[in-house]
Formats: sequence, C-alpha cells, structure tokens
Amino acid sequence: MKDKYKEIFDKGTDLPLVEDFYTIQGEGFHTGKPAYFIRIGGCDIGCRWCDSKISWNPAEHRLISVEEVVRKAVESPAKAVVVTGGEPSLYNLEPLCTELKKHNIENFLETSGAYEISGEWDWICLSPKRNKLPEKSSYQKANELKVIIYDLEKDFEWAEELSKHVSDDCLLYLQSEWSQYVHNVKPIVEYVKNNPKWNISLQAHKFMRIP
Repeated sequence: MKDKYKEIFDKGTDLPLVEDFYTIQGEGFHTGKPAYFIRIGGCDIGCRWCDSKISWNPAEHRLISVEEVVRKAVESPAKAVVVTGGEPSLYNLEPLCTELKKHNIENFLETSGAYEISGEWDWICLSPKRNKLPEKSSYQKANELKVIIYDLEKDFEWAEELSKHVSDDCLLYLQSEWSQYVHNVKPIVEYVKNNPKWNISLQAHKFMRIP
C-alpha cells in the first residue's frame, strides 16, 4: 500500500479523511478532555479486533487539504486535536503539526508506531500491535504506552516486554479489548494492583455512548 500512495504519504499536505468531529477523549491519560478528532484513512496492520476497519483503505476516503481540516478544528471550541487512524505514522505529519501550531492548538497522536513518527507532538500515545511492531525510535518518543489486552496470559507478558523499550517517564496503560471487557476487567484490575507501574485505561466514550 505504501508504494501505491507514496506521494500522498510523503507530502502530507492532503490526507484521506475518514471522519473528523468534536468530542471527549475516552482513553488513556487524556480521558475526559474535550478534543477535536481527526481520523486518517490508511492502515496495513489489520488487527482482527479493530473497531475502525472502515479506515483501512485510504482509497475509500476523500482527500482533504491539511489547511481545510485544521480550519474545521479551529472553528470548534477545541483546544486540543487528536490525530488517529488508521495508522497515522504512514504519513508525513509535519504539515499537519505546523498548521495546528499556528493556531496554538495542542496536538495529540495515537499510533502503533509501525513507521517513523514525523512532526512535533505535545503528546504521543503509542499502542503497539503484534502484526507490525513499532519502529525502535517510536518507543522513545512515546509519552504513553497503551497495550490492548485481548488474550490475558499472552498480552500481559507482551505488555511487560514492551514496557522495557519506552523511556522511564512514559506512562503505562492496560486497556481491555472492548469485546473482552466483561471477561478481562477483573484480571486486569488484579494485575495492576500487583504491578502498580501500570494504570488502567477504560474506553469511557463507549460507556458514555458518544463518538
């Protein structure tokens, strides 16, 4: 996919926009914070439990200029923008970051880190996927490591291995995959109580039934 869309990925001045909207951040460190979400199309990781599979194929989404999508964010009351996907690290995100900074808007990135992360970010949430591991440089850029727990035994072990690669001041979160929440919540609570370097991330937006 990267070769086919190489020019779009490399330039970063136009992005295949899946959706953009003003809402409340529902996961991780910034849970509860109002933010404007920009979901970019394009992902070659293909997690079986992905809740935004519509974003995988960039060809299904219209290209929008960075200036236009930032203008829409500026017109909202948002003081922060969350860029997610898909997999945003596929793109050159320098133009998007530059345009957001012109308007003094905080910019937060949600990424698997599978590709080199570009742009200057106020906060990077790294959520690695087994299908395509992060670039080594992504670990040290992360402010927050969020590991999705699907298979309890395997994923706890994997989370511990991932935690060895991030910086000492990176915040650590475990988050149950949504369909496994009822099954996983009690073991995750006990695991975090026994391993207090970890925090729990809940998908609060799903409990609140908001986008």
